[in-house]
Parts: sequence; structure tokens; C-alpha cells
Amino acid sequence: MKKSTIPVTYGVLIAIGLIVYFLALSLIGVQTNPIFSLGNGIIVAFGLYKAMKDYKIEKRNDFNYQKGFMAGLFTGFNATLIFTIFFAIYVTNINTNFLPEMLANWSSHYHVGVGIVVFIAAIMGFATTFVLTLSFMQLFKESWNTKKNHNAQPLKV
Repeated sequence: MKKSTIPVTYGVLIAIGLIVYFLALSLIGVQTNPIFSLGNGIIVAFGLYKAMKDYKIEKRNDFNYQKGFMAGLFTGFNATLIFTIFFAIYVTNINTNFLPEMLANWSSHYHVGVGIVVFIAAIMGFATTFVLTLSFMQLFKESWNTKKNHNAQPLKV
């Protein structure tokens, strides 16, 4: 059986969505406002849901919890890696004022560099992927409530 391309395809599409959203926010000058991070969650949630749904359709009878879970994780991890690479390039080469603007609201007692901010962005992406994949698999997994035991009598103790 051939390997599925869904995690890579949707990972790239999610990353493109995140990059376009981030650049749109930067055009209007609100990219440092943390409230707009909710948009990232919506983009990732929509992409992961669609990827896992299409993966289930593709695999049909071969679909199980582990395969669906791994497809969701790989999709989100691909998107996170691509966006993190873009974010690192953006912060270091495209808009070097982004980091000082973003960190202006943080405590100045700590020296926070580009590396830690990029690392935090990656961890946030991985955590979002993990939580959303766990949540969506509750929708896609097969039910353990079988109808064959519907008329079974309760055990008497």
C-alpha cells in the first residue's frame, strides 16, 4: 500500500495559511498583539480537521486510532516546522524591529533572544497540534459501543 501524502500536503497548506495570515497582520501593524494568535489556532484547527478527515476517507477500512493520530501529528508538525523556519527568517532578516516591539511588553529583567522566541513559537505549534489531534480523533475514531451486545443482560452479583 502506498504511503499517504496527506500529512505533507496539508502541512504545507497550513503553513502557507499561517504565513499569509502573519504577513497580513504585519501589513496592518498588529502582528505583535497576542490576541491575534487566536487566528493561528483557527487556521491550524481547520487544516488538521480537514487533513484527518481526508486521511480517514483515503484509508477507509485500514483507518485506526493510531494511524489517524500519527497523520494528525505529522500534519501539524510539518506545518509547525515550516512556519518556524519562516518566522526565524522574518525576525532575523525581514523585520529586525519585530522582536524589540514584541518584547517591549515583557519584563526587561531577562535577556530574551531570537533563539528562545523561535523555540517558544515551535513549542506552541507542537502543543497546539497535539491537543487538536487528540480532540479531533475523538470524532474520527470508531465507537466501542457495539450493537451486538445491545440485548445483553446485566451481570448479577
